[in-house]
Amino acid sequence: MRFSVAGIAAFALSTAVLGVQQPPQRPMSPDGSAQTQVLGKWVKPERPAFTVGRQQYVGGKWIEVTYGRPLQRQRDLFGSGPNYGKALNDVGTATIPAPPVWRAGANVSTRLKSEVGLDFSGKTVPAGEHTMFIDVKGPTEWTLIISSWPAQLKYDPNDKAALWGAYGYTSEKDVARVPMKVETLPFEMDQLTWAFVDMTNDSGRLALMWGKTMASAPFKATQ
Repeated sequence: MRFSVAGIAAFALSTAVLGVQQPPQRPMSPDGSAQTQVLGKWVKPERPAFTVGRQQYVGGKWIEVTYGRPLQRQRDLFGSGPNYGKALNDVGTATIPAPPVWRAGANVSTRLKSEVGLDFSGKTVPAGEHTMFIDVKGPTEWTLIISSWPAQLKYDPNDKAALWGAYGYTSEKDVARVPMKVETLPFEMDQLTWAFVDMTNDSGRLALMWGKTMASAPFKATQ
């Protein structure tokens, strides 16, 4: 059997192409988290610690938000007039209605995990894991919702005891509904970001930033 030089070259090239591994596809909305630690104290150890000030923070309790981080990608995030906030809620179908509130993130429901109780404007959120949503009514009318609904880690339309995003959300499991302060940032955040701001050893603000908007709710850690 004879092979042409051109045929051998073509075969070698196709084999090389098939052997090249394609880079993994990045998710449209990467996972993210924000953490803070409260109610601890700084102490000077026998040996200097590798920290700013060379001290150790002991006895602290962790608070964490885990969420999906969509990018703005030049979109009009919030709209205006009667359409303000409408684009934030997920699209519904005939069998799965659009949720009434925003998941305040992407993919898996946004979750708040705390090792300590938290007081939001007089409303107590016990230690543990909760889901979070935001009810966006208008440019200055945002409400943070902290709920006892469990989160689905993978979408299952048959699971009615847990939520994917905000699909299936109902208010009977609300633990706290807290008005948020809405402010205009002097810069623009391309990627949705949850953060702990203005922190003291037992209090601060839980804030969401996206585009030129920041919405926050004050809280205090309770023993």
